[in-house]
Amino acid sequence: MRWLAAILILMSENPAQAAPATVNDYMAQPQAKADARIAYGAAPAQVVELFLPKGKGPHPVVVLLHGGCFLAEYQGLPQTSRIAADLAKRGYAVWNVEYRKLGEDGAGYPGTFLDVADAVDRLRVEAPKHGLDTRRVVAVGHSAGAHLALWAASRARLPPSSALRRADPLKIRAVVSLGGIGDLKPHAGVFAGACGPSISQVAPPRTYPETSPAELLPSGAAVTMIHGEFDHVMPFDTGEAYAAKVRAAGDKAEAIEIKGVGHFDTVIPTTEAWKTVVVPAIERAFGQRR
Repeated sequence: MRWLAAILILMSENPAQAAPATVNDYMAQPQAKADARIAYGAAPAQVVELFLPKGKGPHPVVVLLHGGCFLAEYQGLPQTSRIAADLAKRGYAVWNVEYRKLGEDGAGYPGTFLDVADAVDRLRVEAPKHGLDTRRVVAVGHSAGAHLALWAASRARLPPSSALRRADPLKIRAVVSLGGIGDLKPHAGVFAGACGPSISQVAPPRTYPETSPAELLPSGAAVTMIHGEFDHVMPFDTGEAYAAKVRAAGDKAEAIEIKGVGHFDTVIPTTEAWKTVVVPAIERAFGQRR
């Protein structure tokens, strides 16, 4: 854990560090062009943008799930395209997933979750064409998308009667959650404090046995919960508590707090938070040491 101690010391002792990134900084990012755009359903939002690294592959795959309070007004793919392009330059294929959000027909329960399930499973169909290694898949999500990433890694534990179940879900080996929520029962109210009632529309309390990743443990996926010190949406203690629950269930998990940053620094590729904390966490999730 020396790498973690070094990061926390460095970031806490840097008095010249810029102010935390804002939602406007996040929304204003220029969009990067994907190598392919693939529909996994008939709705306009049921699409994936694929970013490819150089070489023939087979490439390890990052399944990227944007945040935005589950609301259509915060768009999605345009904001995550920059980190997708950055990861592609680092040697990863990036499966940048769009899904139906509140304000779009079919969003909520079960549509939003089924979109994520179908988008992830579509990897099997596209893998041979694009040189994707479906044995090396790591999910990375931000905020609401981190909730969906954690859920996607645990959905194999859904009961046969669940409306969200898909046969033979693609295995996700690890999840890197950026300001995400893993345990709805104690923390949905925290999320709602920043985002409003959207989470109760997407995942009503009656659905928690199916929609809360904490109810679907152990998933077999290693989990990294990353939060900024000034994260106003999902504070570090929520990620720390979820990581402890994951470990108690028998899976590997860690929680990392980045000093001096907020909810959006981790998804802007020019920030130190992205370069020195998030990218190494993704590398470790793939078994690459740094």
